[in-house]
Amino acid sequence: MKVISVVGARPQFVKLAPIHRAMKAAGVDHVIVHTGQHYDPMLSDVFFEDLGIGDPDVHLGVGSGSHGVQTGSMLAALDAVFDEHRPDWVLVYGDTNSTVAAALSAVKMHIPVAHLEAGLRSFNRRMPEEHNRVLTDHAADVLLAPTEVAMGHLTHEGLEDRSVMVGDVMTDVLFEMRDKVGAEPSRLVAELGLEPGEYYVATIHRAENTDDPERLASVVDALSALDRPAVLLAHPRVVAKAAEHGIDLQRGTLLTHAPLAYPDLINAVMSSAGVVTDSGGLQKEAFLLRIPCTTVRTETEWVETVQLGWNVLANSAAEIADAVRRPMPATTFEAPYGDGNAAERVVEVLSAGSLR
Repeated sequence: MKVISVVGARPQFVKLAPIHRAMKAAGVDHVIVHTGQHYDPMLSDVFFEDLGIGDPDVHLGVGSGSHGVQTGSMLAALDAVFDEHRPDWVLVYGDTNSTVAAALSAVKMHIPVAHLEAGLRSFNRRMPEEHNRVLTDHAADVLLAPTEVAMGHLTHEGLEDRSVMVGDVMTDVLFEMRDKVGAEPSRLVAELGLEPGEYYVATIHRAENTDDPERLASVVDALSALDRPAVLLAHPRVVAKAAEHGIDLQRGTLLTHAPLAYPDLINAVMSSAGVVTDSGGLQKEAFLLRIPCTTVRTETEWVETVQLGWNVLANSAAEIADAVRRPMPATTFEAPYGDGNAAERVVEVLSAGSLR
């Protein structure tokens, strides 16, 4: 069996790691295509190194651009890649432009498509990610759902016959990384002279929080007035937008730092008092590490994190401050994201063939 995985952004590289190991263990011919959607080395190359994936087999080098330009460039390049390799499956991950471009290219070439992390819904149609995931789910041949909630969404949309619950592959790699780095002191703590348990880790990158200068200024104001230092791991998009609008990212309690390699990120989160983010992946990672999370969005796909009390949605500066200072959530032993063996289930499903 030959499988092509198409990835392009940091969360997808994390999901790719356990899949790649499971594919190799099963003797699958696994071809990795990196679209180049995330082109900064700290958001791309270093993840392949730190997660033990190795270099991608194909790098499209698409880079930045508007949604249409970026997706169109990927479509044009992927047609040739799929035609050359003629895989049994194209495996797409999550909800990025890389995801929908690979799915569209493959289905038009009559190559079976499997969608990992299928069925997630924010129900916010202003988010480009929501369109990407819905379009991909309805195009794909097999939908690999991470949670029972996701399976419910797919059933409601009439996709139950091609859906299967495999669990969340990010749980696989998160547990492995937690055990690997948990006993090590945090490099971020040492570098910035922080006290363990006395700082917050923050990431802000979504368009709804960065494109509008007033909105970005409001989020930065909130981070700079928290009760502990807040370390913003500044995505290049945030740095560029802040510079464009004259917004200071280093003031009050706000400290700015370059994005971290994945092991360092997990270590920094484990040593923190909490996370403030608009990232889908980091919400879930914080929950799995049992670190309180405040999500700067009006909704989340990972509703279980909110229902279990470990995540709070907040938008205004006052809401963010209140959420960050809330008492420690109640202990839970719930495991909505699986047992850490999702990647092996994915390989089993693909080896068995289409569900339709």
